[in-house]
Amino acid sequence: MNQTPDTYDAIIIGGGPAGATTALCLARAGKRVIIIEKNEFPRFHVGESFLPRGYDLIQELGLGERLSQIPQVAKYGAEFGFGAGKASTYFTFDQALHDEGPTAFNIERAPFDKMLLDAAVEEGAALRVPATVKKIVRLSEGDVAVDIGGETISGRFLLDASGQTTLLGRHLGTRRTLENHRKVAYFGHFENVERLPGRAEGHPTVAMCDEGWFWMINIDERRTSIGFVLDADIAKTIDCPASDMLFWGIERCPLVRERVTNATLPTMTHTIADYSYYCRPFSGPGYFQVGDAAFFLDPIFSSGIALGMETATKVAELTVELLAGQDGTKTPAGRTPRSPARVRRDYARFLDDSAAPFVRLVNLFYDHNFREMFLHGKGPFEVQRATISVLGGYVFPKPRWSLTWRILLLHMFARLQRHFTLTPRRERYSLLDATPVSLRTVEPVRASA
Repeated sequence: MNQTPDTYDAIIIGGGPAGATTALCLARAGKRVIIIEKNEFPRFHVGESFLPRGYDLIQELGLGERLSQIPQVAKYGAEFGFGAGKASTYFTFDQALHDEGPTAFNIERAPFDKMLLDAAVEEGAALRVPATVKKIVRLSEGDVAVDIGGETISGRFLLDASGQTTLLGRHLGTRRTLENHRKVAYFGHFENVERLPGRAEGHPTVAMCDEGWFWMINIDERRTSIGFVLDADIAKTIDCPASDMLFWGIERCPLVRERVTNATLPTMTHTIADYSYYCRPFSGPGYFQVGDAAFFLDPIFSSGIALGMETATKVAELTVELLAGQDGTKTPAGRTPRSPARVRRDYARFLDDSAAPFVRLVNLFYDHNFREMFLHGKGPFEVQRATISVLGGYVFPKPRWSLTWRILLLHMFARLQRHFTLTPRRERYSLLDATPVSLRTVEPVRASA
């Protein structure tokens, strides 16, 4: 091993929520860590809707007071409907199967992400920004190094929290796009969008169409994040530049269009393409992949931040254990450290078990039969309440069996709905068949995220 007094216990690539949370936990455990982040914070980022479990985790990390200082909108549930806008279904988190936290929030990511990164630095994490990893120099058990442009930084573990850049996955050649979920997302921030009344003001709205879906998320008292997720193959057939695609979709979706009638439209939109993927194995000799750097799911159920921060706390725990094993000491809990192979298997199981319920629901979401059942709002054996528990993020460290078997049952019901009318039928809605209604003229500028 090439360890010197300048060797860090962990090098963390990326200072977003996953990287900052990992650094925070490791620094609190007395480990020497450095974050390498390419962008100055605060910076724009999408993903403004949080799950109740995410709120609980922030409290567990002792960051509740910091969170309260950032403008946000309380989130008690969500609205789902077809793009035609004829009828929507609302659910609230207090309808969940188990007695769990009923509250979450929507928030602008720029100040939230900066809050987490600042907390990690205040706990002792070093930060290099702006800095970009140009090359992975070494990657082996207990001995890693990266080049950040003529300077080599050495460490004992490399923790990749580079998000959708998937730096380590691309380096190792393990990044794989999920072919059944090749989507493109177009999004921007609007002002003065019409809102739902009362406690439903913070409900994210999901408008479903044959070609994809829209989100509307109120992030403070005047701004709303609106996005349009479109099948990638369909996007290629539409004669419209990426900078205009969000407006193309809104003009054809009454549910969204009617709420932006008096809104101020953004002059800049953002685009993300081919964003459902995984990078297996999620860990190996000398490294872990954290949050979006490990895998990314379609954001329909806002699972990204919860999965990112939960995997971050897990990676921090496992890194501390591996460091103890290398040093010949006990873990903080007084246990003898397990072998690196067993630790990596533990992490793989954690990710697979935690993500599985979201993966199943995302796969179901694009089935019109499931959409009909979901909008019905009820079902036998409390399958709807189990779905709400999953959508609240209560699947860590492993989902309860009471949730798992009900979600599997929901799959069976969706298949039966194709042949039998278990719930009332709903008319499909196609953007390609819709008549557009023009919005006010704008000159959007494309900015790829």
